[in-house]
Formats: sequence, C-alpha cells, structure tokens
Amino acid sequence: MRKSKFTFLIVLTLSSSIFFSSCVGSFALFNRVSSWNQSVSSKFVNELVFIALNIIPVYGVCYLADALVINSIEFWSGSNPIANAGSVKTVKGENGNYMVETLENGYSITKEGDDIAMELIYNNDNDTWNVVSNEELKELIKMNNDGTAQLYLPNGTSTTVTLDAQGLMAAQELANGGLFYAAR
Repeated sequence: MRKSKFTFLIVLTLSSSIFFSSCVGSFALFNRVSSWNQSVSSKFVNELVFIALNIIPVYGVCYLADALVINSIEFWSGSNPIANAGSVKTVKGENGNYMVETLENGYSITKEGDDIAMELIYNNDNDTWNVVSNEELKELIKMNNDGTAQLYLPNGTSTTVTLDAQGLMAAQELANGGLFYAAR
C-alpha cells in the first residue's frame, strides 16, 4: 500500500509540473542592445561597439536588469516593460523604485525621488553612441567616414582604430588595460 501511494505521488507531481513551469523571459533589454549592435554597419564596427559596450558595462547591466527585474515583471504581469517606446514602468529594486523609460533611441533609468537619470543614447546624426548622466554627455564611440572609429576610453583618452582585424586587436588591447596576452 505504501509503495502505491509513493508511486501515485510521483505521477501526480510529474503530471502537474507542466502547470508550475518557470518563465525564463524574453531578455528584451539585453536583446535590444545586442540587436542594435548587430545592425551597425560591418563586422569590424560591430566588434568595436561590442568592446565599447563591455568597457562601460552596458551588456552586463542590461543582462542583470533583465534577469533580476524585467523578466520577473514580465512573468507576473504578462507584459514586458521594455516592449513599448515611450512607456515608463516602475521597477522595485533593493535600493528603492526605479523608473525605466524606453526611448526611441535608447533608455533612461531614474531612481524614484532622485532627479538624476542615466541615458544610453544613439545619435544617428553624429553616428555616435553616448552616455548621458547628470546632464553631461559622454561619447563612447564615433564612426568616422574614412574607415576608422574613434574610441573614447574611461581614463579620458581616445584613440582611432581601423575597422579591420588589426584595429580590433588594438581596441581589445586597450579594453584589457594595455595588457596583451599571447597564446602559447
């Protein structure tokens, strides 16, 4: 008798597991940044933008925001807060509530009660990707018409790299703090 109850419990648990499956989420913020990066011109430009967005940890912040906050909102509410441009969603975090506004050319994040916002903005006219914080605009990368790109580094310096394998290697070396690791 005990074995049949145990078997029944296992069968019931396995058959009902379909109703309690988890929702991984769409990772809309991370995918939007990634899609934007993939739509930029050539593979060399894509790699430079990728490096720039890793120097300033845009990819990491977007992935973490999706994993911890946005996908949870999507699971419980049934709608994604990043889906509509112009929409503002309140996201509850450990340090308070945050307002996430989806812009047509980027995103704006503001902590509730603070006037300080951080925006990630793409300027199509200047062909630059910028960070705006405390009303201060900082360029991350600028695409030049001569087949080069201007990278703006966190230490305040900038460098021009070519949009080829050699330029990518130079950008990766700068992203790693000037250290070059050669494989043995």
